[in-house]
Amino acid sequence: MSAPWQVVIASSDPDQLRKLREILKQQEVDPVCTSTVMECRNVLVNETVDLVFCDRKLADGNYSDLIAAGRSVNSQARFVVTSPQADWEEFLEAMRFGAFDVITAPCRPKDVEWMIIQARRDDRKMANQRLTSSRGSLVRSAGGN
Repeated sequence: MSAPWQVVIASSDPDQLRKLREILKQQEVDPVCTSTVMECRNVLVNETVDLVFCDRKLADGNYSDLIAAGRSVNSQARFVVTSPQADWEEFLEAMRFGAFDVITAPCRPKDVEWMIIQARRDDRKMANQRLTSSRGSLVRSAGGN
């Protein structure tokens, strides 16, 4: 089994939060739930977060504020924007801000599962790149002596 994964839900909509939490629990993920940018930022500061599902708009800001907050604390979290519109223009805008993806709200179980699969795949890819890079550094160091 893979290492524990920290997922955060940032939603000001209680129904959306409840539904997304239920979907994640079916995926054996126990998310941290927040309702504001500030609450989510505090979680990002204090914990290693892998994936954040965030509403397009929150009580004290929006997803771009949340992505900026993640960057400001050097979080490696991926941000999935949930939006009732989820059209092409919104997708492009979210990607420009640094979102990992955009899915429709209310969230569907298959979309959430796919985001988890994609984010874990991205984690493995980044870990392999770090490993390859560090091996290359060791080879260069050994060759230089």
